[in-house]
Amino acid sequence: MGGISIWQLVIVLAIVLLLFGAKKLRNVGSDLGSAVKGFKGAMSEGEENLTKKSDDRLDAKADEVIDVSAVKKEEAKKES
Repeated sequence: MGGISIWQLVIVLAIVLLLFGAKKLRNVGSDLGSAVKGFKGAMSEGEENLTKKSDDRLDAKADEVIDVSAVKKEEAKKES
């Protein structure tokens, strides 16, 4: 029912080409491509930073682990 046919896309592309010209469309395409590339790079950097921060947090929490059974044994020794 509602799809866009290939002929409708060709007509829209022809109108856009007539309005803006091939050179301007080429510049817009390259600018858009570099923007997408920069966005992907920023996303991968963000993911690397998140995994590094979470690893650092896990290391910090590992240092804070308390052996509860050892604490209970020490308390039992103090009470006796």
